[in-house]
Amino acid sequence: MTTAAPIQATLAHNLSQSARTEANAKETTSSSYIPRGDTTVTLNYFRPPEDGSIPFNYVEDPPAGEPQRNFGDFDIRVPIKDIRGHEDEYTLDRDAFKVVSHLAASAEKEFANDDSIKKNYYPEVEQLILDHVPGSNRVVIFDHTIRRSTPNAPRGPVSRVHIDQTLKSATQRVHQHVPSDAETLLKGRYRIINIWRPLNGPVQSNPLGFASSSSLKDEDLIPVEHRYPERTGETAGIRYNEGQKWHYLSGMRNDERLFLECFDSEGGKEGSGVLGGRVPHTAFRDERTPEGAVGRDSIEVRALVFGP
Repeated sequence: MTTAAPIQATLAHNLSQSARTEANAKETTSSSYIPRGDTTVTLNYFRPPEDGSIPFNYVEDPPAGEPQRNFGDFDIRVPIKDIRGHEDEYTLDRDAFKVVSHLAASAEKEFANDDSIKKNYYPEVEQLILDHVPGSNRVVIFDHTIRRSTPNAPRGPVSRVHIDQTLKSATQRVHQHVPSDAETLLKGRYRIINIWRPLNGPVQSNPLGFASSSSLKDEDLIPVEHRYPERTGETAGIRYNEGQKWHYLSGMRNDERLFLECFDSEGGKEGSGVLGGRVPHTAFRDERTPEGAVGRDSIEVRALVFGP
């Protein structure tokens, strides 16, 4: 017996080009439509301070007379590749990102209470890293961020190309979170890996884009002081380079995890086989997203990963 799907495919194939275009347009305006496939999008990039000063950003209210930040940004159109169906072709050592799929449902159900997240979700993330990062032998989770697309949410998707950590801030993190063992741990391999997942997948709007570390040049990274009231960290703004190769995973599901390697102490070392070990990333707007699309909610958990 012939199924409905092949019949529909045959009918669509027999339509004229104009009819197929109209049919596709109707499909993409459906509120349940999930954009998929390679496309071109607008990304927001870092623009350095015009006076040549050190870039900075105040996390909270700036001191009187100071701007929130002293650098600018600009938009540019870039091609972006959908890696759906090709997830296994990407590795942390070459691309600084990888995907793990078909995971069991989390013991954490609500993702609304920090203590509950730490109790139920953190152990799952720790084991996930140990299972999927070869040679890792110690994981120290130091924070998490929940982003929601609702108007009054404390944190929303970040639509600016950036990297969370630099060499300076990664070293600071080791001293801050494992002070008793810091000097010993800094002699070996240490990484910061962000484990990202949607909370209301499959993701329909505001997907996350990420550029392969192998396509990033050292001069593309610009350290930015991340000023807190009690300390100053460092993130990286990204200078646009047309050689950067952007990717996304269409319709990312709740049973999938995206590993984003923000720093790797082996990155770029001769003979290490690690191509940079840092992944620029950003939320982006897909122009194919239909009206009424569900806003993306997500959680990212950041961890220090040691070994081998």
